[in-house]
Amino acid sequence: MPNTTIAGRDVAVDDEGFLTDPSQWDETLAAELATNIGIEMTDDHWAVIKFLRDDYATQGETATTRRVDKVGGFPVKQQFVLFPKKPAKKMSYIAGLPKPHGCV
Repeated sequence: MPNTTIAGRDVAVDDEGFLTDPSQWDETLAAELATNIGIEMTDDHWAVIKFLRDDYATQGETATTRRVDKVGGFPVKQQFVLFPKKPAKKMSYIAGLPKPHGCV
């Protein structure tokens, strides 16, 4: 797996740039990842990212947009506003998690 430098440190990523070791993630890295895809983080963005990280820790897989809606309480429309076009992919990228199953 390739390594890249993000926020001044080396991190392991896959071919699409997703972190392969979620333990390398922190908020400084997340902010840089968000900037890389044109997203300026707000409290609403951080709330979704926190949910994803917490849910991943208990479930062992990245939540889909449906789960983020139903369990996390963040409606799909809000997810598209915060993370336009491909919210599941963008949310998991910023959260330092694998893409959800079924995400292209």
